[in-house]
Amino acid sequence: MRLKHIKGSESIIENSEVVIKNPTNYKGKWKNVFKNNNKIYLEVGMGKGSFLLEHARRNKNINYIGFEKYPSVLLKAIETIEKEGLDNIKIICADASHIDEIFYKEISKLYLNFSDPWPKKRHEKRRLTSKVFLDKYNSIFKGLKVIEQKTDNDSLFEYSVNSFKNSHYLIVKKNRNYFDDIRTEYENKFISKGKNINYVKAIKL
Repeated sequence: MRLKHIKGSESIIENSEVVIKNPTNYKGKWKNVFKNNNKIYLEVGMGKGSFLLEHARRNKNINYIGFEKYPSVLLKAIETIEKEGLDNIKIICADASHIDEIFYKEISKLYLNFSDPWPKKRHEKRRLTSKVFLDKYNSIFKGLKVIEQKTDNDSLFEYSVNSFKNSHYLIVKKNRNYFDDIRTEYENKFISKGKNINYVKAIKL
């Protein structure tokens, strides 16, 4: 899907304190960004941010970071975070392939919501649950590795479950018709069309 570019989005992001510039500078030091030792939960591909924003509102004792590579998508989230004064959420505008260059043993949970399925075999390495990415995630977690994934794509779901198992994750919860009261924009759209939501929670010691 081709995203519409919004004029001035880069400038808004550059001038927002919500968006962390040069995030590699904070590798291993993200507690200093939040100025506390609370757990950090990360969502890769946060989109407009409805999922992460609601979690941040409900859980003030948890810090949240949203990863999103498309600047124009982030404008609404930035506006809402600044308006509501949510100090437990930050945004990184970057590609997820750099995730292991930005975090080191400091993430307690990773959310992968409605990621691009990259259905062609030659694009397998781009899938966020491929071995390539699961290997990258190994170094970002603090202690127990916890990944929660939601997707409308049945093939990606099946691929992900197998990929988790092959990388020695334990599947602790799996649902082919999942209901969550905290949803992404895509999730609401899919549910309104009668599409099932696939969910898996995987952990690794």
